[in-house]
Amino acid sequence: MSSDQVPIRILTVDDHRLIRQGIAGLVAVESDMRVVAEAANGREALQQFRAHRPDITLMDLQMPEMNGLDAISAIRGEYPEARIIVLTTYSGDAQALRALRAGARAYLLKDALDKELLDAIRAVHAGRKAVSPEVSFQLAEHATDDALTPGEVRVLRLIAEGRANKEIAASLSTSDATVKGQVQSILSKLGAADRTHAAMIGLKRGIIDL
Repeated sequence: MSSDQVPIRILTVDDHRLIRQGIAGLVAVESDMRVVAEAANGREALQQFRAHRPDITLMDLQMPEMNGLDAISAIRGEYPEARIIVLTTYSGDAQALRALRAGARAYLLKDALDKELLDAIRAVHAGRKAVSPEVSFQLAEHATDDALTPGEVRVLRLIAEGRANKEIAASLSTSDATVKGQVQSILSKLGAADRTHAAMIGLKRGIIDL
């Protein structure tokens, strides 16, 4: 970086201090970027973004108080130009799609705490997008799948909680027959052998979380 270039200013958001420290250490040796602020949850992220207006925000997804998806929406609602990179352990295509639709410019896995992350920071700062290869594969694999309806997602979440059809029907104030039909549709769309398999697929792909 030449002496007249301004370094890329970075906000790191993660509820694990060691992850934030790891990123800070990685960035510290790069002359063209620096960490200007940290946050441990989505609410802090919004506060720190307002205070520092970083060029790049590295955002975890699963955090207390306000999760990463809500934080992305909140930040982008106030600052549409915000350039946010999701840095997560979750490779599920449904989770990645939600983040990208919320306005994230990149979706990386936490095992990318190396050159891949640094390259992504520079790419997003330059106006490009980036997605980890594993996530790209998941997105491509399920690109033509029939998506679950919001009602089916609610049923799948209750299945994952161990609820029987009658319990699900009572919880959603609907009939047993309606729930049975939704369960069959869920199994078909997910290519699942049974209810337990469907729940496992839903969790792995990020369609639901517990």
